[in-house]
Amino acid sequence: MTDTIHARSTHLQELEAESIHILRETVAEFANPVMLYSIGKDSQVLLHLARKAFHPAPLPFPLLHVDTTWKFRDMYTFRDNFVARHGLRLIVHQNRKALAEGINPFDHGSQKYTHAMKTQALLEALALHGFDAAFGGARRDEEKSRAKERVFSFRDKHGQWDPRRQRPELWNLYNGRVDAGESMRVFPLSNWTELDVWHYVLRERIPVVPLYFAAERPVIDRNGSLLMVDDERMRLRPGERPTLRKVRFRTLGCYPLSGAIESSATTVEAVIHEMVHARQSERQGRLIDHDEEGSMELKKREGYF
Repeated sequence: MTDTIHARSTHLQELEAESIHILRETVAEFANPVMLYSIGKDSQVLLHLARKAFHPAPLPFPLLHVDTTWKFRDMYTFRDNFVARHGLRLIVHQNRKALAEGINPFDHGSQKYTHAMKTQALLEALALHGFDAAFGGARRDEEKSRAKERVFSFRDKHGQWDPRRQRPELWNLYNGRVDAGESMRVFPLSNWTELDVWHYVLRERIPVVPLYFAAERPVIDRNGSLLMVDDERMRLRPGERPTLRKVRFRTLGCYPLSGAIESSATTVEAVIHEMVHARQSERQGRLIDHDEEGSMELKKREGYF
């Protein structure tokens, strides 16, 4: 047991050192970086690492939250409290044109909604502020298209990704050279797993949104997905009636498109125990991943996170 704990500690130290190196390397290489902040557990770990990397100085870049206006209410509360408590610079960007057109996940479907409220909104924000590098909390173990990404992931002048044009990263050497208008997405957590993230949350006592822990919540079962009825905007189909079930979320997004899992894990330790025995994908509940075959890769090519 002692050997296992020591090995886990060493593993986390190595991951932490690598991520901090990537954060510092990016700040040294780029003129105007930003950190994408989705309020999820990976964002919290990435932000914690960034604060460590530049301590005691303030973060040398702002946070950017692409706000679809459909996040869980707990996420907005957590975001505002955390940012205020730590004095962080936060940019919140919404696709105002899409909002004015009333684009939502019910009338327009998850593909059109995601393209307008996430992809286009992100591209708008990056161009508006002239960011040339954007940190993201994506990990290679999350989904097969993310496994193709490099740590420094090149984007062309239109903010789009072409897997065939990725640059080699031999011996952890990163090529950060870009021409005017081009940019880089940077993923310091690429080599982490979901279990690594939770072990690090435990070790560093990193606060996360309470939705990650099991509690009785009002949900409906729609096509096998447990969707939480988070506010009055949730549209119920004939015959659907919310019932209280003990659930939690492994991944967080827009509440009409994020499925919960039944669970009794109310602590970080219990979540880790559950993860060790999990046989389902972390993103099983993300409805946007199942729009069509290769859906996530298509979204990423268009400029999605």
